[in-house]
Amino acid sequence: MNPVRVLVVDDSALMRKLIPQMLERDGSIQVVGTAVDGAFGLQRVAELKPDVVTLDLEMPHMDGLAMLRELMRKHRLPVIVVSAHTREGASMTMKALGFGAFDFIAKPQDGSTHIEEIAAELVRKIKVAAQSGVGRALQLPFDFAATPPRRAKVAQASAPSKVVAIGISTGGPNTLQYLLSQLPADFPACILIVQHMPEGFTEMLARRLDEHCAISVREARSGDALSAGTALICPGNRHLRLIRRADGSLGLALSSEPAVNGHRPSVSVLFQSVAHEAGRNSIAVLMTGMGDDGAEALGSVKAAGGLTIAQDAESCVVFGMPRAAIEKGNAMRVISLDALANTLQVQCGRQNPVSALRHDPVLDPVEVRPE
Repeated sequence: MNPVRVLVVDDSALMRKLIPQMLERDGSIQVVGTAVDGAFGLQRVAELKPDVVTLDLEMPHMDGLAMLRELMRKHRLPVIVVSAHTREGASMTMKALGFGAFDFIAKPQDGSTHIEEIAAELVRKIKVAAQSGVGRALQLPFDFAATPPRRAKVAQASAPSKVVAIGISTGGPNTLQYLLSQLPADFPACILIVQHMPEGFTEMLARRLDEHCAISVREARSGDALSAGTALICPGNRHLRLIRRADGSLGLALSSEPAVNGHRPSVSVLFQSVAHEAGRNSIAVLMTGMGDDGAEALGSVKAAGGLTIAQDAESCVVFGMPRAAIEKGNAMRVISLDALANTLQVQCGRQNPVSALRHDPVLDPVEVRPE
Protein backbone atom coordinates (compact mmCIF):
# COMPACT_ATOMS: atom_id res chain seq x y z
CA MET A 1 0.00 0.00 0.00
CA ASN A 2 1.40 3.39 -1.01
CA PRO A 3 2.06 5.89 1.78
CA VAL A 4 -0.15 8.96 2.18
CA ARG A 5 1.69 11.86 0.55
CA VAL A 6 1.51 15.05 2.63
CA LEU A 7 2.50 18.65 1.88
CA VAL A 8 3.15 20.91 4.90
CA VAL A 9 2.39 24.62 4.38
CA ASP A 10 3.47 26.87 7.27
CA ASP A 11 5.45 30.10 7.53
CA SER A 12 7.05 28.95 10.80
CA ALA A 13 10.42 27.25 10.32
CA LEU A 14 9.81 25.40 13.58
CA MET A 15 6.49 24.00 12.37
CA ARG A 16 7.97 23.05 8.98
CA LYS A 17 10.49 20.97 10.94
CA LEU A 18 8.22 19.70 13.73
CA ILE A 19 5.21 18.59 11.68
CA PRO A 20 7.23 16.37 9.28
CA GLN A 21 8.98 14.84 12.30
CA MET A 22 5.59 14.10 13.89
CA LEU A 23 4.21 12.55 10.71
CA GLU A 24 7.14 10.50 9.48
CA ARG A 25 7.25 8.43 12.66
CA ASP A 26 4.33 6.64 11.00
CA GLY A 27 5.59 4.55 8.12
CA SER A 28 2.33 4.95 6.18
CA ILE A 29 2.81 8.73 5.80
CA GLN A 30 5.38 10.46 3.60
CA VAL A 31 5.98 14.22 3.77
CA VAL A 32 6.75 15.10 0.15
CA GLY A 33 7.53 18.78 0.72
CA THR A 34 6.98 22.03 2.59
CA ALA A 35 6.01 25.58 1.66
CA VAL A 36 6.37 28.91 3.47
CA ASP A 37 3.18 30.61 2.24
CA GLY A 38 0.00 30.02 0.27
CA ALA A 39 1.32 31.08 -3.14
CA PHE A 40 4.32 28.75 -2.89
CA GLY A 41 2.01 26.09 -1.44
CA LEU A 42 -0.15 26.13 -4.56
CA GLN A 43 2.95 25.73 -6.73
CA ARG A 44 4.10 22.78 -4.63
CA VAL A 45 0.65 21.15 -4.86
CA ALA A 46 0.83 21.30 -8.66
CA GLU A 47 4.39 19.93 -8.69
CA LEU A 48 4.18 17.25 -5.98
CA LYS A 49 0.53 16.17 -6.20
CA PRO A 50 0.10 15.34 -2.48
CA ASP A 51 -2.83 13.36 -1.13
CA VAL A 52 -3.35 15.68 1.88
CA VAL A 53 -2.23 19.20 2.77
CA THR A 54 -1.61 20.53 6.29
CA LEU A 55 -2.19 24.26 6.27
CA ASP A 56 -1.32 27.14 8.58
CA LEU A 57 -3.77 30.03 8.25
CA GLU A 58 -1.76 33.07 9.34
CA MET A 59 0.96 33.50 6.69
CA PRO A 60 2.40 36.44 4.73
CA HIS A 61 1.90 37.11 1.01
CA MET A 62 -1.00 34.63 0.57
CA ASP A 63 -2.63 33.48 3.80
CA GLY A 64 -4.13 30.07 4.42
CA LEU A 65 -7.73 31.05 3.70
CA ALA A 66 -6.81 32.48 0.30
CA MET A 67 -4.80 29.36 -0.52
CA LEU A 68 -7.64 27.12 0.65
CA ARG A 69 -10.20 28.79 -1.60
CA GLU A 70 -7.88 28.47 -4.60
CA LEU A 71 -6.96 24.91 -3.69
CA MET A 72 -10.60 23.86 -3.53
CA ARG A 73 -11.31 25.50 -6.87
CA LYS A 74 -8.38 23.92 -8.71
CA HIS A 75 -7.36 20.72 -6.92
CA ARG A 76 -10.02 19.72 -4.34
CA LEU A 77 -7.58 18.06 -1.96
CA PRO A 78 -8.38 17.27 1.68
CA VAL A 79 -6.85 19.91 3.95
CA ILE A 80 -6.07 19.64 7.67
CA VAL A 81 -5.79 23.12 9.19
CA VAL A 82 -3.09 23.61 11.85
CA SER A 83 -4.68 26.38 13.89
CA ALA A 84 -3.27 28.85 16.39
CA HIS A 85 -4.67 28.54 19.93
CA THR A 86 -6.04 32.09 19.87
CA ARG A 87 -9.43 33.74 19.46
CA GLU A 88 -8.44 34.95 16.00
CA GLY A 89 -7.10 31.50 15.18
CA ALA A 90 -10.41 29.90 16.19
CA SER A 91 -12.36 32.40 14.08
CA MET A 92 -10.20 31.75 11.02
CA THR A 93 -10.50 27.99 11.58
CA MET A 94 -14.30 28.18 11.48
CA LYS A 95 -14.04 30.06 8.18
CA ALA A 96 -11.61 27.47 6.82
CA LEU A 97 -14.00 24.63 7.64
CA GLY A 98 -16.70 26.58 5.81
CA PHE A 99 -14.45 26.93 2.79
CA GLY A 100 -13.99 23.15 2.63
CA ALA A 101 -11.15 22.17 5.00
CA PHE A 102 -11.55 18.56 6.10
CA ASP A 103 -10.65 19.11 9.77
CA PHE A 104 -8.18 20.89 12.03
CA ILE A 105 -5.82 20.43 14.95
CA ALA A 106 -4.64 23.05 17.44
CA LYS A 107 -1.03 24.03 16.80
CA PRO A 108 1.41 22.81 19.47
CA GLN A 109 2.28 25.61 21.87
CA ASP A 110 5.79 26.39 23.10
CA GLY A 111 6.78 23.93 25.80
CA SER A 112 3.66 21.84 25.23
CA THR A 113 3.58 18.56 27.12
CA HIS A 114 0.99 17.14 24.70
CA ILE A 115 3.14 16.82 21.58
CA GLU A 116 2.66 13.05 21.41
CA GLU A 117 -1.14 13.40 21.69
CA ILE A 118 -1.18 16.10 19.01
CA ALA A 119 1.03 13.99 16.75
CA ALA A 120 -1.26 10.96 17.12
CA GLU A 121 -4.32 13.09 16.41
CA LEU A 122 -2.75 14.63 13.31
CA VAL A 123 -1.66 11.24 11.96
CA ARG A 124 -5.15 9.82 12.52
CA LYS A 125 -6.88 12.75 10.80
CA ILE A 126 -4.53 12.68 7.83
CA LYS A 127 -5.18 8.98 7.26
CA VAL A 128 -8.95 9.44 7.48
CA ALA A 129 -8.80 12.49 5.21
CA ALA A 130 -6.83 10.53 2.60
CA GLN A 131 -9.43 7.75 2.66
CA SER A 132 -12.47 10.02 2.70
CA GLY A 133 -11.31 12.61 0.18
CA VAL A 134 -12.86 16.06 0.01
CA GLY A 135 -16.10 15.58 -1.91
CA ARG A 136 -18.53 15.02 0.94
CA ALA A 137 -17.18 17.92 2.98
CA LEU A 138 -17.90 20.30 0.10
CA GLN A 139 -21.48 19.18 -0.49
CA LEU A 140 -22.75 21.17 2.49
CA PRO A 141 -23.63 24.83 1.84
CA PHE A 142 -21.68 26.15 4.81
CA ASP A 143 -20.15 29.55 4.16
CA PHE A 144 -20.70 31.85 7.12
CA ALA A 145 -19.37 34.84 5.19
CA ALA A 146 -21.89 34.33 2.37
CA THR A 147 -24.90 33.57 4.58
CA PRO A 148 -26.79 36.64 5.82
CA PRO A 149 -26.96 36.78 9.63
CA ARG A 150 -30.28 36.21 11.35
CA ARG A 151 -31.80 39.13 13.16
CA ALA A 152 -32.76 39.56 16.80
CA LYS A 153 -34.28 36.51 18.44
CA VAL A 154 -37.08 36.26 20.94
CA ALA A 155 -36.04 33.80 23.65
CA GLN A 156 -38.51 31.09 24.62
CA ALA A 157 -39.06 30.73 28.34
CA SER A 158 -41.08 27.54 28.00
CA ALA A 159 -39.92 24.09 29.02
CA PRO A 160 -38.88 21.88 26.10
CA SER A 161 -41.05 19.06 24.83
CA LYS A 162 -38.00 16.80 24.35
CA VAL A 163 -34.28 16.72 24.97
CA VAL A 164 -32.30 16.18 21.76
CA ALA A 165 -28.70 15.07 22.37
CA ILE A 166 -26.29 15.22 19.44
CA GLY A 167 -22.83 13.65 19.29
CA ILE A 168 -20.63 14.76 16.41
CA SER A 169 -16.96 15.03 15.44
CA THR A 170 -15.17 15.32 12.07
CA GLY A 171 -17.28 17.37 9.69
CA GLY A 172 -19.35 18.64 12.58
CA PRO A 173 -19.30 22.44 12.11
CA ASN A 174 -20.62 22.25 8.53
CA THR A 175 -23.13 19.57 9.42
CA LEU A 176 -24.42 21.39 12.49
CA GLN A 177 -24.91 24.59 10.53
CA TYR A 178 -26.82 22.72 7.86
CA LEU A 179 -29.06 21.04 10.44
CA LEU A 180 -29.63 23.86 12.92
CA SER A 181 -30.30 26.49 10.25
CA GLN A 182 -33.33 24.47 9.12
CA LEU A 183 -35.01 24.55 12.53
CA PRO A 184 -37.57 27.31 13.22
CA ALA A 185 -37.24 29.79 16.09
CA ASP A 186 -40.18 28.10 17.84
CA PHE A 187 -38.62 24.64 17.71
CA PRO A 188 -40.15 23.02 20.82
CA ALA A 189 -37.16 20.98 22.04
CA CYS A 190 -33.82 21.80 23.64
CA ILE A 191 -30.70 20.53 21.85
CA LEU A 192 -27.54 19.49 23.70
CA ILE A 193 -24.43 19.05 21.57
CA VAL A 194 -21.07 17.42 22.13
CA GLN A 195 -18.72 18.35 19.30
CA HIS A 196 -15.18 17.00 19.57
CA MET A 197 -13.26 20.26 19.55
CA PRO A 198 -10.59 21.93 21.73
CA GLU A 199 -11.24 24.57 24.33
CA GLY A 200 -11.92 28.00 22.83
CA PHE A 201 -12.99 26.69 19.43
CA THR A 202 -16.43 25.63 20.67
CA GLU A 203 -17.18 29.17 21.82
CA MET A 204 -16.42 30.53 18.34
CA LEU A 205 -18.47 27.75 16.75
CA ALA A 206 -21.45 28.57 18.96
CA ARG A 207 -21.20 32.29 18.22
CA ARG A 208 -21.09 31.76 14.48
CA LEU A 209 -23.93 29.25 14.47
CA ASP A 210 -26.05 31.59 16.56
CA GLU A 211 -25.57 34.37 14.02
CA HIS A 212 -26.97 32.25 11.23
CA CYS A 213 -29.69 30.14 12.85
CA ALA A 214 -33.22 31.05 13.93
CA ILE A 215 -32.85 29.12 17.19
CA SER A 216 -30.48 30.37 19.89
CA VAL A 217 -27.07 28.68 19.99
CA ARG A 218 -24.43 29.17 22.69
CA GLU A 219 -21.92 27.33 24.84
CA ALA A 220 -23.42 25.45 27.78
CA ARG A 221 -22.74 26.55 31.37
CA SER A 222 -23.08 24.67 34.64
CA GLY A 223 -26.44 25.47 36.15
CA ASP A 224 -28.15 26.21 32.83
CA ALA A 225 -31.84 25.39 32.68
CA LEU A 226 -33.30 23.85 29.54
CA SER A 227 -35.53 25.92 27.30
CA ALA A 228 -37.26 25.29 24.01
CA GLY A 229 -35.66 26.63 20.85
CA THR A 230 -32.14 26.56 22.26
CA ALA A 231 -29.02 24.60 21.29
CA LEU A 232 -26.27 24.36 23.90
CA ILE A 233 -22.76 23.24 22.88
CA CYS A 234 -20.45 21.60 25.41
CA PRO A 235 -17.28 23.67 25.89
CA GLY A 236 -14.06 22.07 24.72
CA ASN A 237 -12.11 20.13 27.35
CA ARG A 238 -15.19 19.65 29.57
CA HIS A 239 -17.88 16.98 29.96
CA LEU A 240 -21.57 17.86 29.75
CA ARG A 241 -24.28 16.07 31.72
CA LEU A 242 -28.01 16.46 32.05
CA ILE A 243 -29.01 16.55 35.73
CA ARG A 244 -32.26 16.55 37.70
CA ARG A 245 -32.55 19.46 40.13
CA ALA A 246 -34.14 19.40 43.56
CA ASP A 247 -37.31 21.04 42.20
CA GLY A 248 -37.66 18.31 39.56
CA SER A 249 -36.58 20.46 36.61
CA LEU A 250 -33.73 19.54 34.31
CA GLY A 251 -30.45 21.42 34.16
CA LEU A 252 -26.86 21.07 33.04
CA ALA A 253 -23.57 20.37 34.76
CA LEU A 254 -20.04 20.66 33.36
CA SER A 255 -17.06 18.81 34.76
CA SER A 256 -13.35 18.28 34.16
CA GLU A 257 -13.28 14.57 34.99
CA PRO A 258 -10.93 12.35 32.95
CA ALA A 259 -11.53 11.66 29.28
CA VAL A 260 -14.03 8.95 28.34
CA ASN A 261 -13.40 6.92 25.17
CA GLY A 262 -10.35 9.12 24.71
CA HIS A 263 -12.45 12.28 24.58
CA ARG A 264 -13.29 15.27 26.71
CA PRO A 265 -15.97 16.24 25.93
CA SER A 266 -17.35 12.75 25.43
CA VAL A 267 -20.58 11.93 23.65
CA SER A 268 -21.00 8.90 25.90
CA VAL A 269 -21.15 11.03 29.04
CA LEU A 270 -23.92 13.17 27.57
CA PHE A 271 -25.93 10.25 26.18
CA GLN A 272 -25.82 8.27 29.44
CA SER A 273 -27.04 11.24 31.46
CA VAL A 274 -29.80 12.02 28.97
CA ALA A 275 -30.96 8.40 29.07
CA HIS A 276 -31.07 8.48 32.86
CA GLU A 277 -32.82 11.83 33.30
CA ALA A 278 -35.00 12.28 30.20
CA GLY A 279 -35.72 8.65 29.29
CA ARG A 280 -38.68 8.38 26.93
CA ASN A 281 -38.58 12.11 26.27
CA SER A 282 -35.11 12.00 24.77
CA ILE A 283 -33.77 11.74 21.24
CA ALA A 284 -30.09 10.88 20.73
CA VAL A 285 -28.46 11.51 17.37
CA LEU A 286 -25.00 10.24 16.43
CA MET A 287 -23.57 12.09 13.46
CA THR A 288 -20.45 12.34 11.31
CA GLY A 289 -17.13 11.64 13.02
CA MET A 290 -14.16 9.33 13.51
CA GLY A 291 -14.08 6.54 16.06
CA ASP A 292 -16.91 5.14 18.18
CA ASP A 293 -17.56 7.67 20.95
CA GLY A 294 -21.24 7.48 21.86
CA ALA A 295 -21.97 4.31 19.91
CA GLU A 296 -22.41 2.11 22.99
CA ALA A 297 -24.13 4.84 25.02
CA LEU A 298 -26.68 5.33 22.25
CA GLY A 299 -28.02 1.96 23.41
CA SER A 300 -28.66 3.46 26.85
CA VAL A 301 -31.06 5.98 25.34
CA LYS A 302 -32.74 3.20 23.38
CA ALA A 303 -33.11 1.06 26.51
CA ALA A 304 -34.59 4.02 28.38
CA GLY A 305 -37.34 4.39 25.79
CA GLY A 306 -35.87 7.28 23.82
CA LEU A 307 -35.48 7.50 20.06
CA THR A 308 -32.00 6.86 18.65
CA ILE A 309 -30.84 8.07 15.25
CA ALA A 310 -27.66 7.62 13.24
CA GLN A 311 -26.73 9.79 10.28
CA ASP A 312 -26.48 7.79 7.07
CA ALA A 313 -23.19 7.02 5.32
CA GLU A 314 -23.92 9.05 2.21
CA SER A 315 -24.30 12.36 4.07
CA CYS A 316 -21.45 11.84 6.58
CA VAL A 317 -18.01 13.32 6.04
CA VAL A 318 -16.71 10.37 8.09
CA PHE A 319 -19.04 7.46 8.84
CA GLY A 320 -17.13 6.10 11.86
CA MET A 321 -19.32 7.01 14.85
CA PRO A 322 -22.71 6.35 13.21
CA ARG A 323 -21.46 3.11 11.67
CA ALA A 324 -20.26 1.84 15.06
CA ALA A 325 -23.70 2.53 16.56
CA ILE A 326 -25.49 0.82 13.68
CA GLU A 327 -23.25 -2.24 13.90
CA LYS A 328 -24.03 -2.51 17.63
CA GLY A 329 -27.76 -2.40 16.87
CA ASN A 330 -28.24 0.79 18.87
CA ALA A 331 -29.58 3.05 16.11
CA MET A 332 -33.34 2.74 15.73
CA ARG A 333 -33.34 4.90 12.60
CA VAL A 334 -30.70 5.76 9.99
CA ILE A 335 -31.51 9.12 8.44
CA SER A 336 -29.87 11.37 5.86
CA LEU A 337 -28.82 14.85 6.85
CA ASP A 338 -31.36 16.34 4.45
CA ALA A 339 -34.22 14.64 6.30
CA LEU A 340 -32.99 15.08 9.86
CA ALA A 341 -34.39 18.55 10.64
CA ASN A 342 -37.87 17.54 9.52
CA THR A 343 -37.64 14.30 11.53
CA LEU A 344 -36.73 16.22 14.68
CA GLN A 345 -39.60 18.65 14.21
CA VAL A 346 -42.09 15.82 13.81
CA GLN A 347 -40.71 13.89 16.79
CA CYS A 348 -40.49 16.92 19.10
CA GLY A 349 -44.13 18.02 18.88
CA ARG A 350 -45.10 19.54 22.23
CA GLN A 351 -46.96 17.12 24.45
CA ASN A 352 -45.45 16.66 27.92
CA PRO A 353 -42.74 19.18 28.84
CA VAL A 354 -39.81 17.21 30.23
CA SER A 355 -39.49 19.42 33.31
CA ALA A 356 -42.90 18.21 34.45
CA LEU A 357 -42.09 14.52 34.16
CA ARG A 358 -41.68 12.40 37.25
CA HIS A 359 -38.07 11.26 37.71
CA ASP A 360 -38.00 7.58 36.80
CA PRO A 361 -34.41 6.29 36.79
CA VAL A 362 -33.73 3.54 34.30
CA LEU A 363 -29.96 3.37 34.07
CA ASP A 364 -26.96 4.24 36.18
CA PRO A 365 -25.42 7.41 34.73
CA VAL A 366 -21.75 7.87 33.97
CA GLU A 367 -20.12 9.02 37.20
CA VAL A 368 -18.86 12.52 36.41
CA ARG A 369 -19.13 14.92 39.32
CA PRO A 370 -20.31 18.44 38.42
CA GLU A 371 -18.15 21.37 39.40
